[in-house]
Amino acid sequence: MNIPANLKYTNDHEWALITDDVALVGITEYAQSQLGDIVYVELPQVGAIVQQGAAIGTIEAVKTVADVYSPVSGEIIAVNAALKDASELINKDPYGEGWIAKIKITNQDEIDNLLSPADYQKLIG
Repeated sequence: MNIPANLKYTNDHEWALITDDVALVGITEYAQSQLGDIVYVELPQVGAIVQQGAAIGTIEAVKTVADVYSPVSGEIIAVNAALKDASELINKDPYGEGWIAKIKITNQDEIDNLLSPADYQKLIG
């Protein structure tokens, strides 16, 4: 299972690439493998204010539906519009083209609540 060393993780299987005060967010390879073939992604609204741990979107797969949770509090400043027509990008490239949203972080201290790659590896076994 691919767990990139430059990312932070949540207990709910989201990842965050933190660059200054912006978090690029998606779901992990483990999460997409558990969901199976993804058929639809409900993206958050640009400009929405979100709280750490709150649902910001939904992923529909052939066999289930799952919420996507924000790893940090802040403002949604961008969403991956390509997912509207090609939701399978999350299955193909969860850490790249399958990103979901960019969040301008309002509380840097919350980053400490996220899991390191080693801790995430322990979580998923």
